[in-house]
Amino acid sequence: MTQNARIRESVTTKTIAEIISDYPIVQDFFSNYNLQDLQKNLTVACALEKILPEQLNEFGLDVFSLTEELIKFMATLENNREERERVRTITIIGGRNKQGEPENVTLTMTVGEVISIVGPTGSGKSRLLGDIECLAQCDTPTRRQILINDHSLSDEERFDIGNKMVAQLSQNMNFVMDLNVADFLAMHAKSRLCENAEQVINQCFTCANDLAGEKFTMDTKVTQLSGGQSRALMIADTVYMCPSPVVLIDEIENAGVDRKQAISLLTENEKIVLISTHDPLLALSADKRIIIKNGGIHKVLETSDEEIKSLNDIEKLDAIMQEIRQQLRYGERVHPLKVVL
Repeated sequence: MTQNARIRESVTTKTIAEIISDYPIVQDFFSNYNLQDLQKNLTVACALEKILPEQLNEFGLDVFSLTEELIKFMATLENNREERERVRTITIIGGRNKQGEPENVTLTMTVGEVISIVGPTGSGKSRLLGDIECLAQCDTPTRRQILINDHSLSDEERFDIGNKMVAQLSQNMNFVMDLNVADFLAMHAKSRLCENAEQVINQCFTCANDLAGEKFTMDTKVTQLSGGQSRALMIADTVYMCPSPVVLIDEIENAGVDRKQAISLLTENEKIVLISTHDPLLALSADKRIIIKNGGIHKVLETSDEEIKSLNDIEKLDAIMQEIRQQLRYGERVHPLKVVL
């Protein structure tokens, strides 16, 4: 049975309650047409028979056309979910730097990999993240091309709102909806068709509090969260809810979160993670690092065995710095240090 045939059968035979159970966002589909009060224990056809034709005429629809719109809507959800699940690699084909010189780079990344992006401030790290986020097809100032599973993408695939292959966690997280944390997570769980939504919401909340320095509650307004708490919440959301297979992170070291734990969680969930960073611990913990210079990709280095061995000393230094930060935060005196590497 084809996908459309299977969806059509569901719409024909299942009650609205059963359809919403499988696709929670379908409830919003009905709400968009002022049909939120349809009898949920009936099939779509039977429920629509009980409303006045004027309710559909207002939108230029009848029972048949609305049913077809619902089938197309559900098919789009299925296609988007399947497309994201099929993403296994992402490839950057180099363009040119600020001087117009070719980058001469082709880099392929696979799920579970962490790639760091390093370079001086203003060198072009954010531009590279931007090219990946928009899945550039030689149409940005750098002329880079991004491939998914070794294939270029059409404009329809790149800009389809429902088919978000790339998620970006920027330095500044600004919420515009005055929801509490519980409602915010519930809204995301619903729009992303999460199974066992209540369990996923609790996982996100617990994870965010583990990552953040200062705890918050489900009743806390998202607009009241600190920068670190906001980033922690969105990292947890990305880990447990966001289906995007590619995650871009801009300077997580400035987020006030447990950055190593955050990266570990993301890679465990089979995502390709790219981190723009000035943090040597994060840069060397990655599988590869992209060095940016003069607005272009200067070189790509694999983390060497010698660098991996040096991480032990770097982690000791990092632990000392973390301890000093905690002492300062809690009003304690900073004592003389004994550094043993």
